[in-house]
Amino acid sequence: MIAYVEGRVAEVSGNACVVVTEGGVGYEVHLPAHTLSRLPERGGQVAFHVRTEVREDALELFGFSTWDERQTFMVLTSISKVGARTALAILSQFRPEDLRRLVVEDDVPALTRVSGIGKKTAQHIFLELKYKLKVEDLPAAVALAGGAAPGGVFRDALAGLGNLGYHEDEAAPVLKDVLKAEPDLDVAGALRAALKALARGR
Repeated sequence: MIAYVEGRVAEVSGNACVVVTEGGVGYEVHLPAHTLSRLPERGGQVAFHVRTEVREDALELFGFSTWDERQTFMVLTSISKVGARTALAILSQFRPEDLRRLVVEDDVPALTRVSGIGKKTAQHIFLELKYKLKVEDLPAAVALAGGAAPGGVFRDALAGLGNLGYHEDEAAPVLKDVLKAEPDLDVAGALRAALKALARGR
């Protein structure tokens, strides 16, 4: 199985690029939209973590800029009725941390923004994600919900926001405002409220 490809960009076509290695072998690698948009000019160097998908009629490579994204792709393709193309479309719309945020916020409708995913399919995918994106893949704050002291709520929720990709300078003031307005929130509640406030501010 091919798990990593490094080389120069030879061609770009549709949602894929051809990567030629030093040995002169060219691999067609399908990429998420945000990765495609950042590709260098022809001849530029690239490196991708790769997932090889084997079907009866084809062998396809899907490339990702981070290992986390590759692993999330594998989680998505393990869900029934979610093929590699649908998983790629989801990761073109949402980064791994975005999907974790959707799970934390119970935001099922967000998945319907992906082309080809309707309400029922989104609900099915979301339920599977809740199970397959295990606790260790989610902010520690979610697992610690309830029973924390106020100072602990702030620290744990802030750590959760950091795991979701927010910088402390951005997240801390918002979280302080949330806890000032609702001091009885537990960690999970503070995290959800802060995420909503941060989303409004972006």
